[in-house]
Amino acid sequence: MNRYLTIGLLASLLSGCAGEEFGDLKAWMNESTQNMRGKIEPLPEVKPYEPLVYNAYDLVDPFNRIKMKVARAGDKGGLQPDRNRPKETLEAYDLEKLRMVGTIQRGKELNALVRTPDANLYRIKVGSYMGQNFGMVTKITESEITLKEIVEDSGGDWAERTSVLSLDETEQQK
Repeated sequence: MNRYLTIGLLASLLSGCAGEEFGDLKAWMNESTQNMRGKIEPLPEVKPYEPLVYNAYDLVDPFNRIKMKVARAGDKGGLQPDRNRPKETLEAYDLEKLRMVGTIQRGKELNALVRTPDANLYRIKVGSYMGQNFGMVTKITESEITLKEIVEDSGGDWAERTSVLSLDETEQQK
């Protein structure tokens, strides 16, 4: 008898689980999506590919070394640095790495003190050379050194440029 009672109880319990699973959730989803209508925009029109025709074969190649040498060969005169003079010590450094730290008056001549990146101190005067662009000192004042540099432009010609090396105020306070 216990056996039949247990089987009957289990059958009634299992019949309660036989209903639709998540029925309330499915009903809510159906109700919510009834009025929704999706709209998908059409794809953009694909433009046909038009290849670019390269017509620069007849133009001068800007990277042709032979044509640059021919252009330079015709220009022998003009401004050029003196490559035969002996190099001075401060010409081994970039001008941006040199620091003016002070001046010294020697008679009527004013000399400038320049510190190199390796902490060496040099005295220079008007006519001295410094920097890697053939820079010659043209003027020294209490607060700056003026240089005339000769630099090469992209066409291979030499041009004159004025540069100034100002007094480094942080070095003065040390």
